[in-house]
Amino acid sequence: CAAMPSPCGMDQTCTDPDKASNKLHDFECACNSDMSIKKTDGPATCDKDECTSNPCAMGQTCNDPVKTVKSLGDFTCSCANGVIATGASATCETDECAAMPSPCGSGQTCTDKNKAANMLHDFECVCDNDMTIKKVDGPVSACVVDECAVAGICGTGQTCQDANTAPSSLNDFTCQCMNGAMAVGKPATCEMGNTDECAAMPPPCGADQDCTDPNTTGGSLNCGMDQTCTDPDKASNKLHDFECACNSDMSIKKTDGPATC
Repeated sequence: CAAMPSPCGMDQTCTDPDKASNKLHDFECACNSDMSIKKTDGPATCDKDECTSNPCAMGQTCNDPVKTVKSLGDFTCSCANGVIATGASATCETDECAAMPSPCGSGQTCTDKNKAANMLHDFECVCDNDMTIKKVDGPVSACVVDECAVAGICGTGQTCQDANTAPSSLNDFTCQCMNGAMAVGKPATCEMGNTDECAAMPPPCGADQDCTDPNTTGGSLNCGMDQTCTDPDKASNKLHDFECACNSDMSIKKTDGPATC
């Protein structure tokens, strides 16, 4: 151990228990950092920097705080986003939207803006039919609201259609009558009480004939004498169904024009 330089090297303690001239190669080297790490007849392996073997994935930073051979597996791998793992390469990113099935369900788009493994439950679900409707860490409860599913929202015999079922487009449903009349956001008025063909000008029953409609609140139209005009169905799509009847003989009638009295 008295040799210069020391046979143990730096940061080690050399001990020669038997200095007899015939007892060579029995000296012992012990690590100053950990005296339990020893070797006979040569320097001990005191330090081992685990980062020299590049145990971390590309782009990660490796750090081995204690480099003794007795502290293996204590190195850390650090991601640029702050995620750290000890003794193994770190999982820097976790795309929560990549899960199958999608955490947002059908009809919704999943977006995970921050994929850091320590930033879980931050994904966002957005309705495909209305990108303003969204929710974080779970699916939107109702992307589709079919207003026509509400019983009685349109009148009896009317057809309901809801072209846009997004929750933000309420009251845009349409109600349509069999005669074509329509209304948006409310039941349609299918019968138009004052759509009276007998009120047309010139009078549909001809000159010198009396054209009246007893079912019209608009009163009568004096067209002359001899015939009475009646419009039994005043629906807006029920045109050309008025009837002219001779006053002299009410059995003589004609539809959609004056009778020959």
